[in-house]
Amino acid sequence: MIRVIIIDDEPLARSIIKEYLSEYPQVELIAECNDGFEGVKAIMQLQPDLVFLDIQMPKINGFEMLELVDPAPAVIFTTAFDEYAIKAFETHAIDYLLKPFSRERFKKALNKFLDQTNMQKQKEATTQLLNSANSSPSQTDRVVVKTAGKIKIIPFRDILYFEASDDYVKIHTREGAFLKNKTMGHFENTLPPTVFVRIHRSYIINVQEITRIDPYEKDNHLAILRSGQRVPVSKTGYPRLREVLGL
Repeated sequence: MIRVIIIDDEPLARSIIKEYLSEYPQVELIAECNDGFEGVKAIMQLQPDLVFLDIQMPKINGFEMLELVDPAPAVIFTTAFDEYAIKAFETHAIDYLLKPFSRERFKKALNKFLDQTNMQKQKEATTQLLNSANSSPSQTDRVVVKTAGKIKIIPFRDILYFEASDDYVKIHTREGAFLKNKTMGHFENTLPPTVFVRIHRSYIINVQEITRIDPYEKDNHLAILRSGQRVPVSKTGYPRLREVLGL
């Protein structure tokens, strides 16, 4: 049996997918979720073979939800989303259904999944798509993390700085630090460049939090934050910081 989860905040959309799925005896619907919070829990607990996922949902969107799930499942997106994301879908061969979609279009998408012999490749394609779609500048103004089994939404304005931490990035806020399974390069490319500056190989700083910049060892400096924290500024990062600050 192919185990399927539907994640969509619209009851009508879920009912249509259920109706279309009823024609496939080899498919078992194991859960329905009406937001990304429920979706993360269901995927982690039930480990489905396939997820029908809406992107534009309240609380957290579909891309943010997938970031919190490891490993990523095979996904068919059911959404009305922007042109950038659609290009990402096409690039990485993940099927998507633009609402409203017909029974025939649904069959084409599901049959494409069922015809695939290597499910692992489809899951890898989901990860590639997620990376591609998330590289869209200004796609969002927040970071979503999972901490102590709970989902936390961190607006950019609450972030003091980012710090490289092995295979993760540590996000420092006034409430504490949170880990995100992303690279520093990802954040450097997607954060607003007038607010966040890569000042060091291991640090990206919110320039609005800086109170002063002190010299420190040879050509290096320290950025002193309103919180009192001291963040190193490298020789190559200092000119970038000066440019953004207009110094």
